[in-house]
This record gives sequence, C-alpha cells and structure tokens, in this order.
Amino acid sequence: NACEILLHRLEPYKTKNPKGCWEDWVNAAYFDRVNLSANGFYKTPDLGYDFETNTGRPFNYFSYGVACSEVEIDCLTGSHKNIHTSIVIDVGNSLNPALDIGQVEGGFMQGVGLYTLEELKYSPEGYLFTRGPGMYKIPAFGDIPTDLTVSLLRDAPNDKAIFSSKAIGEPPLFLAASVFFAIKDAIIAARKESGLSGPFRLDSPATPERIRNACEDRFTKLCPPAEPGTFTPWAVVV
Repeated sequence: NACEILLHRLEPYKTKNPKGCWEDWVNAAYFDRVNLSANGFYKTPDLGYDFETNTGRPFNYFSYGVACSEVEIDCLTGSHKNIHTSIVIDVGNSLNPALDIGQVEGGFMQGVGLYTLEELKYSPEGYLFTRGPGMYKIPAFGDIPTDLTVSLLRDAPNDKAIFSSKAIGEPPLFLAASVFFAIKDAIIAARKESGLSGPFRLDSPATPERIRNACEDRFTKLCPPAEPGTFTPWAVVV
C-alpha cells in the first residue's frame, strides 16, 4: 500500500492545484518537507504448516522452469566452454519482461558459479580459505553461454499473487544444473572413448581439476590419489 500512502500525502496539493501535473504536486510537497518515501508489506495469506500433523500449506505457489545446455570440455586441461543454453521459465504474467529476463540471466549465471566454479575450501580446523573472489573464481563474461536464450512461458497467469505475477529472484539459479549435467555427459563420452563405462563420481562444483580427473586416461593414472592416513590434508572436502 506504499502508493496509496503517497497519494494520500499528495492529495492536499492536488486539491490546491487541480490543473497541475505530477511534478508540480511532488515539488510542492517536497518544499513543504513532506516525506515522499513510503513502504508497504505484503503478507501472503493462509500460509502455515504443522509438521506434527502433516497438514497446512507451506507455500503460496511454485515456480517452474526448464533449461537445456550444451558444453564442450577439454579432456587434457579439464576446462570447459558453455556453448548454448535455452531457458523457458514460468513467471506468471510478467510485470516487466525486460527486468524478469535480466533476473533469469543473472540467477542462471550465479548458478553457473555455484555448480562449476566456486569451490569451498576449509582447513581441517574449520577455517574457510575461499572467503571471496580473490580466493576463488567467479563467473565472468567468458563463462556466459555463447548462445543464451531466455523465454517467459506464455499464457500462465498465477491467480495466487499480485497481478498474476510470480517471484523471479531465486528460482533461475537451479537451472544452471543443466550446465553441470551437460559437463557430466561430456565426460561420459570422453570416458567411453577410453573404453570406460559405468557410474563415476563427479562432485559439484565441476572444476577443471575434477573434470580432468574424471576423464581417466594414462596421465591420471600417473597421479593416483593418496591413501587416507598417509598425509595431512591442507583442506577438507565438504
């Protein structure tokens, strides 16, 4: 109700100068030291969940999206290139398509950092080594897919929110998992060429080190992992 509050404060100036414009009323209120800032808060109705009885409604609605990504990996260095990503996401009736698409792109790239770059390194005593961009790699221009397409799902109004819209802050982040699994598919293809099949472990984030070691070959066999108890680790895997 922030807009309603501001309109109420400006009402005396509109009455005094009915032929004026918005700028006139705002300027007059400003010079009279009228506060031209207001805030409102929307409380989602009928939310609540009882874990004892397993009843209630914890969420007002859900956001849906789908992403398909294509990547290339360098089997010798472990680096990868994001070639293409197509995203379709449900934002209800978009209030500002340009803004929503920008949010989707930004959230997706945050996810690219989470799933492929930003590795947490803790000391055995629990001290976090990677405390900021100076200690780990964050997404840069070169990490954006060469071809990135974002589409907002049409004809999908949301009758449970304001103006049939949907939140668009965090949901796009998980769509970057498509990049992680595209990398894993590429590793599967590389391993197949080496005569390897079956499951293998690939933890997130899919860093160059992990990609390279997953592409097992005669070079990785030259550096076998150390046996537990034979060394003091400088960092703990979490």
